[in-house]
Amino acid sequence: MRLVVARCEVTYSGRLSAFLPESTRLLMLKADGSVLVHADAGGYKPLNWMTPPTVLEEEPGRLVIRKRAGKNEDRLEIRIAEVLSDVQHDMGEAAGLEKDGVERDLQEALAERPDEVEEGLRLVRREWSTEVGPVDLMCRDGDDGWVAVEIKRVGTIEAVEQLSRYLDFIRLDPAKGECRGILAAQTLKPQAVTLAESRDLRCVEVDLAVLRGEREPELTLFG
Repeated sequence: MRLVVARCEVTYSGRLSAFLPESTRLLMLKADGSVLVHADAGGYKPLNWMTPPTVLEEEPGRLVIRKRAGKNEDRLEIRIAEVLSDVQHDMGEAAGLEKDGVERDLQEALAERPDEVEEGLRLVRREWSTEVGPVDLMCRDGDDGWVAVEIKRVGTIEAVEQLSRYLDFIRLDPAKGECRGILAAQTLKPQAVTLAESRDLRCVEVDLAVLRGEREPELTLFG
């Protein structure tokens, strides 16, 4: 991995357009072709990024990262005014992250019974690929609309942000422009529910033991 700290401006063009004026930023260039532009604020999220496969062109004072996206080309141009640090590290081979047992088992159970998330829901594919990672379940609802379901043991604000990123990319396809998002979890944090509702995302609590038939669902009395 190559880490560059530099004063630079960044221009992105493609399906969207974005411009970052000159400032000091961290550029992460990974061996797999990923390129991320970070500021010293905003948490873990990059200001801009490009996922592999990419082509990197480097010349004095400029980096250009290109990627084919269907018939179009995404282009990230970084104009460097001053390099403050430029180091490279061999990260070795790393094992991929796996979902913990509960999340994996929840995904398998809900893939078999997606209507437990929402009545009429039917599975299209597990691990539906997007440019920022795979959605756990991609489904169609009773009206044949697209629904992306992200599954967590605990539904947090970070889970809502993750689902939002997936939807941003899914909705770039005109055929899926109205795709809805559902966060399914054994436990939901109140702050996550509030954020999800502000973004028109649904939150659903699911019980793995009930899905497995290990116990009966709790009865709820509505007044």
